[in-house]
Amino acid sequence: MAKWGEGDPRWIVEERADATNVNNWHWTERDATSWSSDKLKSLLLGLRVENNEGSCEVTEVSKMEGEASINNRKGKLIFFYEWNLKATWTGVSKSGIKYQGSVEIPNLSDENDMEDLDISIALNKDEPETSLVHLMKSKGAEKIREALGSYVGFLKSEFTQGMILPTANGVVALQSSSQSKAKTDTTRVSSSSGTAAPAPVNTGVKIPTCKFSLTENFHTSPEDLYRVFVNQEMTQAFTHGPATVEGEKGGRFRLLGGNVLGEFTHLVQNQKIVMKWRYNNWPCEHYATVTLTFADRSSETELRVDCRGVPDDDEDRTKDGWRRFYLEAIKQTFGYGARLF
Repeated sequence: MAKWGEGDPRWIVEERADATNVNNWHWTERDATSWSSDKLKSLLLGLRVENNEGSCEVTEVSKMEGEASINNRKGKLIFFYEWNLKATWTGVSKSGIKYQGSVEIPNLSDENDMEDLDISIALNKDEPETSLVHLMKSKGAEKIREALGSYVGFLKSEFTQGMILPTANGVVALQSSSQSKAKTDTTRVSSSSGTAAPAPVNTGVKIPTCKFSLTENFHTSPEDLYRVFVNQEMTQAFTHGPATVEGEKGGRFRLLGGNVLGEFTHLVQNQKIVMKWRYNNWPCEHYATVTLTFADRSSETELRVDCRGVPDDDEDRTKDGWRRFYLEAIKQTFGYGARLF
């Protein structure tokens, strides 16, 4: 047993109602979307540059689409963020003439280095030409890049406080006032009964759901087809883009430009995959349960896809997405040839 500040922090023991997930050693996730929206606005609004010809200032953030989350697995923090931002800048010349333009940032993401960030700055249509555009494209873009870099730094420092510290009541508390704006803290464990058994996180999402099944035959072995879903390089091949896939129990996946994400909850090699699966625009923390069953049919493999907990109003899109972006894409990419039933 160690005292605070001594020894490996994984073995810190504290008086608490249960002994579940001490130090968040198992997978925990915290949604940072709401906090990030506030932080990005605060960093961008009022951003100002000037020279001997006038000044420019970011006066409005008109679009903020995306999400952010932080995951802690075995003491390692993993960051996901993806944003599409639009803002308005206002310029004032030395003679007092006002101008207005736009700023677009389509690819603020954990997959892109800050140096590779696209910052598009333009003057609004019908505005007269002004040298202040050059000011925004040079000094303005540089300041915007610095502000977005600060956001990433705050996300990795300010918002993560408390993610690897145990507490007496079994809840990892937010450590700063800005963190209280986050929509969900998924590090809560069961403490009301005093038992050590973990309980599912109750996110409070109450929506009508449905279930459906798809079956398709592939001209390949169960081993090869199973590997397509758990191997990052093979997933990137059939989705034709960057993907993050941790092919193990508790491993996370994120693909199709961040539109699909989830976690592998149960794996039986070459036989079954069970996952928490969601579109990124579903209600926060709502996941469907998707079960893939691989059956050896001699010269081919029958794959059954069972989806439960899909929002009623998104059934058709989800079913079509699985057909197009998984089943048909796998068939076309790897030449396995299949027929939907």
